[in-house]
Amino acid sequence: MEIKGFKSFADKTQILLDNPITGIVGPNGCGKSNIIDAIRWVIGEHKIKSLRSDNLEDLVFNGSRSRSASGMAEVSLTFENTRNLLPTEFTTVTITRKFYKSGESEYRLNDVTCRLKDIHNLFLDTGASNDSYPIIELGMVDDIIKDK
Repeated sequence: MEIKGFKSFADKTQILLDNPITGIVGPNGCGKSNIIDAIRWVIGEHKIKSLRSDNLEDLVFNGSRSRSASGMAEVSLTFENTRNLLPTEFTTVTITRKFYKSGESEYRLNDVTCRLKDIHNLFLDTGASNDSYPIIELGMVDDIIKDK
């Protein structure tokens, strides 16, 4: 996973998610929830409230006392597809979503511009989507426990 200019991640940040189960832990305010938001956003989440924001511009790093604001938010997820779980001939698949403060946005699949529908179709039969249980944030734990 690579995050740049997304919420609290001003600099390019790479996170290796190479285990079947990955837990992200750390002190309050360190960006744990922003990592989950980034994953949900890049795979197609379009409900801004689900990303704990009021509008798309809130997703772009807004600057700090020592850092200037970013002009865009960008998140990429790279998957090893050697077992052909994703319906494509590529053994490595990278999906990218960008949002520019100018209001433009784009999706990319292996660095080729695509549509949100193409991203959704890629994950259609995998069980992974922006609202599925493979991506669990803190607030979802109660929902899972209470689910009958």
